[in-house]
Amino acid sequence: MKKSYKDLQEFIEALDRAGELKRVSAPVSPEIEISKITDAESKKPGGGKALFFENVVDRGKKSFPIATNLFGSSRRMAMALGLENLDDAGREIEELVNMAPPQNISELIETVKKALPLARIAPKKFRGKPPCQEVVQTGGDIDLSEIPVLKCWPHDGGRFVTLPLVFTKSPDGKKRNLGMYRLQIYDNRTTGMHWHIHKDGSHYFKEHAALNKRMEVAVAIGADPATIYAATAPMPRGVDELLLAGFFRKKGVPMADCVTVNQQVPADAEFVLEGYVDCHERRLEGPFGDHTGYYSLADMYPVFHLTAITRKKKPVYCATIVGPPPMEDCYMAKATERIFLPLLRTVMPEIRDYFLPWEGVFHNAAIVSINKEYPAHAQKLASGLWGQGQMSFCKSIVAIDADKDPSDLQQVWKLFVENFDPTLDIISGYGVLDVLDHSSPNPFMGSKIAFDLTSRINGETPRHISKFDDLTEDDFKKLNAAIREIDEDATANFADKFCAIALKKGERCGADILGALESNSLFTKHFRAVAIFDSDIDVKNRSKLLWKIFNNTDPSRDIKVCAQTCFIDACKKNKADGHAREWPDDLDFNK
Repeated sequence: MKKSYKDLQEFIEALDRAGELKRVSAPVSPEIEISKITDAESKKPGGGKALFFENVVDRGKKSFPIATNLFGSSRRMAMALGLENLDDAGREIEELVNMAPPQNISELIETVKKALPLARIAPKKFRGKPPCQEVVQTGGDIDLSEIPVLKCWPHDGGRFVTLPLVFTKSPDGKKRNLGMYRLQIYDNRTTGMHWHIHKDGSHYFKEHAALNKRMEVAVAIGADPATIYAATAPMPRGVDELLLAGFFRKKGVPMADCVTVNQQVPADAEFVLEGYVDCHERRLEGPFGDHTGYYSLADMYPVFHLTAITRKKKPVYCATIVGPPPMEDCYMAKATERIFLPLLRTVMPEIRDYFLPWEGVFHNAAIVSINKEYPAHAQKLASGLWGQGQMSFCKSIVAIDADKDPSDLQQVWKLFVENFDPTLDIISGYGVLDVLDHSSPNPFMGSKIAFDLTSRINGETPRHISKFDDLTEDDFKKLNAAIREIDEDATANFADKFCAIALKKGERCGADILGALESNSLFTKHFRAVAIFDSDIDVKNRSKLLWKIFNNTDPSRDIKVCAQTCFIDACKKNKADGHAREWPDDLDFNK
């Protein structure tokens, strides 16, 4: 397994040799068409293949080739980081974290062998003319329309750069951040700069604004795969993401000075955008088809003014398409899950493993197995995670015992049915939420929920567990009749003690519909959970149901408990629900 790649094109060649690349020679447009093809490919078993579009026709003329879905499988994601599998990275980091002080000469030598490579992973200054500056455009020559930037979804506000490596610095220039913040193309010389308020780029932006200073920014598009991944990683503020890239490459990233701004970029980048952000300027940005599977709504964001475009003579433009899971970003998030587990254990050593379901779109759900040692340990776990870095955005947490596999959702559901007492095992919280969470009545903050499915130990109150009755043919008839009283066109599915109902909610309050269901003892007699969904949802598609539950529910408003049954409103919310915010549309190429 090759440990590092010089640049994006070398990685693409490696994918081709490994049978992981599909070349598309037919003429294609960067407006919607490439997105449709990529979405269909990424939904294939295992994530499909990486795509290389050789014949891109943009605005009536031949443009640069485009690569998509490069990281969209477990194998390709491991190849990108020079690994046989993603767990290898976690194990390597864990060895470094747990390195004990040497007790003798032999141990000292072994420790030095392990630690010495760390000295070689810092970014390096490139000598000579860097490949990313083979073509330089400044002044009146700057023209973003020459780059085949994608329009991904029908109702996007425009074309968006979706895999940008955005380099910023603290005002004193001592700290650097590499982040991935999408760029909406406004015209040939300006873009949006979509950094969320919780991100490090936004933090440095605020520091510049406090000093009334213009902020210089450089954006690389297309670099070696480890550097692209590092831009997405949840590194602590002040820690250079390029060190993580160097860790996977086993050597530092070669960096080149920019032409017009005081920034450095990967010397082997395909394209580089140089410029500045005026801290007092805002422009409407969005909507954008986001990784949640919804359009993120238009809002006011800073503006990036270009002072130069540099590139290779023959560059490849790379992009990602995000939307309803599974897509390419799911595999990138899986890498983060595995890589950062050892670091999470350093502050919460009781954690054995964790799993972030794709349906939770990374920040809405986590299943965590723990070595339980004392009463209320699961409560301590939830509180700790809600105060820990980007895990603080997590809206729902499930705690299970260390001998259980958190990725086995069938086993977790069985625990929920057989080992859960809603009067004792629900942990409520309130705190920060991801900017893209649309279910909370208020942006950026809202309610959270955790479920304790761990075994009871001495000192904890015993559970009272009710056994749910199996359904008879008569029960089926009565349940369907009760559901039709709420909506005569509703459809329902009863399976594994879970009742899913798709109905026309209209302008009704979800709590009123749940109340009507709660009042019928058949639901509390037979089901651990009853959930309502909008009428266009397939109630037999368990993955889609989970996606709607994780994304459309505010726990304090939309989850109610009656007897031993949880009732959930996973429908769109309206004013009757007390939800005054605009509700985003689902992503759909046909709407």
